Amino acid sequence: MSPSEKRSGERVRDRLSLLRNHPLFSDLPAGVIEHLGSYMKTKKVARGAGIFAKGDPGTGLMGVLAGTVKISVASPDGKDIVLNIFHEGEIFGEIALLDGRPRTADATAMSDCELIVIERRDFVPFLQSQPDVTLKFIEILCSRLRRTSEQVQDVTFLNLPTRLAKTLLQLTEAGEGVPAKRKVVITQRELSQMIGRSRESTNKQLRAWAKRGWIKLERGGLTVVASDKLTAAAAEGSELDPS
Repeated sequence: MSPSEKRSGERVRDRLSLLRNHPLFSDLPAGVIEHLGSYMKTKKVARGAGIFAKGDPGTGLMGVLAGTVKISVASPDGKDIVLNIFHEGEIFGEIALLDGRPRTADATAMSDCELIVIERRDFVPFLQSQPDVTLKFIEILCSRLRRTSEQVQDVTFLNLPTRLAKTLLQLTEAGEGVPAKRKVVITQRELSQMIGRSRESTNKQLRAWAKRGWIKLERGGLTVVASDKLTAAAAEGSELDPS
């Protein structure tokens, strides 16, 4: 086998591993996963580049092979609201995929990304032939709808420290059997967009927690040092003294 053929085979296995390890597809027989994998294309996107924009045709489902993807919408005055962040092994873009209507938000690469894409014309017939996968797809959609509803409630009713603590815990959580992440690669501007507060007030609270030793601020992100303290702050719901 030539080196190029070997690299090609490794890339295919990497793509299939995303399907095998994702709860949506993990119970499928190997042959079915390989068949679905035959529809996949890969796409590389540089950090900061748009993957798709709100209003674009919803032509495909996407998965993250490497990197991090931000899903956001912009207000009329140009302010962004971050709805979700997807990491390696996760899928996104499923709403427009299912209904065939335009994208509901912008997707942007937060780091250099390698993505897989499965076109709607291939994926919808696959769902029709796999009712169990369709049910799991509905579960994922319901989970994301619940999370969006919770996010709206948090922005409306919770104070800044509580919202920020909850968001940091969500960003560091991991799937079953996977160690939780401590490092969060995200800018303070993006964090403020997720919790619906100004960058200045978000920075003030982060520095207060860094002074207490709960987190460690780093270039391009932060590390959670005391997750138990953030858990208590998220549950408490009262304004913490930022001094």
